[in-house]
Amino acid sequence: MALTASLLAFKFCPELHRQHPKSPPSHLYTDRRLVLHTRTRIVTTDVGRRKNVLKIVNAAAESDGNGRILFSDVVVTRPRDAYRGRKWNSIDIATAGGVVGMHLLCGFAPFTFNWQALAVAAVLYVVTGCLGITLCFHRYLSHRSFKLPKWLEYTFAYCGVLALQGSPIDWVSKHRRHHEFPDLERDIHSPLEGFWFSHMGWLFDSEYLAKKCGKQNNVMDLEKQPFYRFLKTTYAIHPIALTLLLYATGGLPFVIWGMGVRTVWLYHITWFLSSACHVWGYKSWDTGDLSLNNWWVGILAFGEGWHNNHHAFQYSARHGLEWWQLDTTWYMIRLLEIVGLAHDVRLPTPNHIKRMSFKS
Repeated sequence: MALTASLLAFKFCPELHRQHPKSPPSHLYTDRRLVLHTRTRIVTTDVGRRKNVLKIVNAAAESDGNGRILFSDVVVTRPRDAYRGRKWNSIDIATAGGVVGMHLLCGFAPFTFNWQALAVAAVLYVVTGCLGITLCFHRYLSHRSFKLPKWLEYTFAYCGVLALQGSPIDWVSKHRRHHEFPDLERDIHSPLEGFWFSHMGWLFDSEYLAKKCGKQNNVMDLEKQPFYRFLKTTYAIHPIALTLLLYATGGLPFVIWGMGVRTVWLYHITWFLSSACHVWGYKSWDTGDLSLNNWWVGILAFGEGWHNNHHAFQYSARHGLEWWQLDTTWYMIRLLEIVGLAHDVRLPTPNHIKRMSFKS
């Protein structure tokens, strides 16, 4: 259900035409030519000047594919096994051990349930997931969609560290790389390499990540700040401190639910953005990649599931561009703007909306 973007944007979202006077950051766009295989023909799109309509963007295997992903048009064209046939180093083992350990911790959840523990998990899910990851790590630090006072920026960034998804420097660097090469050879988590690889397998192969990402030269804005360097060097300490605090206040149930259940729940919701949102859903904009809008990820991930909208307008603080596209993170940003804590909030420009629309 491709949308006639310009008309709907004017009808339902007139506020989309409010914009920050500065143009989108140059690092978000590259003048490259994309060749995507579809069921019927090869469609060539130019990021700056599209010439063809992409009704369905998928990848069709010529001869070496690994099968079509269930309930989708996406075919695995460069399958990769992150678990076998390679040497695991200490970083890979530690990463996998942490993820597996968190999942094992969830096995005790039925035996330690109480309503207070569930409430702690829910609060931490919002604090670390919405304020920490989606609002701060993603829309603020990765894409600079708005501005915050430093004290609030650092507070939200610390919340993100407690999500156990890496330090701000590491998280933002990988995410910016993804947007440089979405679903191309250098994308670190494309379903073209397999659904489960894009979901979580990529996390466990540090050599693969180093090869794909190269040097961390795309986060100098964070590297030059002592606070973010401190969070990177002391990253492991902060979740441990939170675990001890939870145990001191609520015993084992708080640890199981506040660390185990909450962290694993947030893990998979975040990972669905790399897997499900490039496999299942619909396209509203001609982005030239596999990004899709997925309603159920949109709900679970605080509005991040409107992924095709995000790939079309990476700098936008708002991902749910239609009135019915639930975007909790945007509501939080809008609230911060109303009370004067957020400013220079950036939204899609009329010219950009026109450029990203499908041409009939």
